Amino acid sequence: MRIPRARGTLIVFLAVAGPLAAQTPTVPLAESATVEAARFGLAESSVASQGDTLRLADLVDQAMRENPRLLAARLQVDVALERIPQVGALPNPQLVFGVKNRPLDGFGTDPQMTMNVIGAVQRFPWPGIQGFSKERAEYLAEADRLDASEVERQLIARLRAVYYRAAYIDRAIVIMDNTRALLRGFLEVAQTRYAVGAGVQQDVLQAQVAVARMTEDITVAEQHRLALTARINALVGRSWDIAVGALELPVVLPILPTTDSLTRQAVDQRPSLAAALRRVEAAEAGYRAARRTLYPDITFKVEYGERPQYVDFLTLMVGVEIPLWAGKRELPLRREMDAVRLREEARARDLYNETVARVLELRAEAERARKLAELYAGSIVPQARAAVESALSAYRVGEVDYMTLVESELIVNRYEIQTVSLRADYHRALAELTALIGETPGGIQ
Repeated sequence: MRIPRARGTLIVFLAVAGPLAAQTPTVPLAESATVEAARFGLAESSVASQGDTLRLADLVDQAMRENPRLLAARLQVDVALERIPQVGALPNPQLVFGVKNRPLDGFGTDPQMTMNVIGAVQRFPWPGIQGFSKERAEYLAEADRLDASEVERQLIARLRAVYYRAAYIDRAIVIMDNTRALLRGFLEVAQTRYAVGAGVQQDVLQAQVAVARMTEDITVAEQHRLALTARINALVGRSWDIAVGALELPVVLPILPTTDSLTRQAVDQRPSLAAALRRVEAAEAGYRAARRTLYPDITFKVEYGERPQYVDFLTLMVGVEIPLWAGKRELPLRREMDAVRLREEARARDLYNETVARVLELRAEAERARKLAELYAGSIVPQARAAVESALSAYRVGEVDYMTLVESELIVNRYEIQTVSLRADYHRALAELTALIGETPGGIQ
């Protein structure tokens, strides 16, 4: 048997489960999972009590402090906040010094006309341009803050998904190791039957191959876990080679709230949706500012002229910009900001649609995983185990061939692994739902 490589892979052997369905009562998931955990040494209480258990809450706390991507998102907020006073400030004034009205003939001085000048020049944008520009910067800063919250939620969801996937691999390795032990027991039975002349050498060879293939699957799973632990370490911002101990995988899979409830929560509380709306408002403010750029900026100039032998002069001047190249500057800018506004509105609508669709998908995935996990743990796995016991008894007396016995045990192996895989899938979907709606659905722990 090979451990499923792709998430969501499902192998169903109804032909095995069917004949025994009427004889085996359905067992609640929590009870059956306890039986399963006891059989494979995976009792959640024992895992949680181990000293090297790596708890998800501790990883989340560390990721909140150390993850570089989250740190970059938070620094982006600081960058955006520093832009607000910049766009709201007037252009820097100019201080002018010089000598005025010096004759070119001999570069001498004219007592009546030559003077020492000191002055100041200040440009004032057309009223409204600065106000709308500052408003735009404020909306963009708020959008960046909301984006940082979205990055934080998605980081936690991704960390949980990898954590639960690694927890599933741990349990799959234990299941396969136990299956390998059973196959070795079958090998001993086959060797004993062959030694007394009741069996054939082919059964012994097939038993050896089955044990070797299970060893191969265990090796693949162990390498997969190494890759997942490296990803966990990367997400929490620590060295890739730090050991990752036992991981928790909750057994109980509660029923989620309705899709309508989850959708409303996601629409109301998802940070990226609010950020998209802030960017729409920022684009609207930018468009209003662009419409005012066609009006000229106003420049005020004041000069004081000193004439040592005569009365000093005071000069006051007002200048306006002439939008001579408006067709190449101001008007294209207005069209650009209008296009930005329409673009942000389209992005907001797309994100809204995507959020609603994703909530529906995740709830469906979680419910599928929950119901199948209950079916496997409560009905199919016990039936498959009963089939193994029956096949083993029949093989001992020569009533079935060896491959029937092996295939029966491999079926148990498949369903036991699939059961823990479904539990991991449920909690992965739950983690992403939590990221979308801002809290664990329905108060699930």
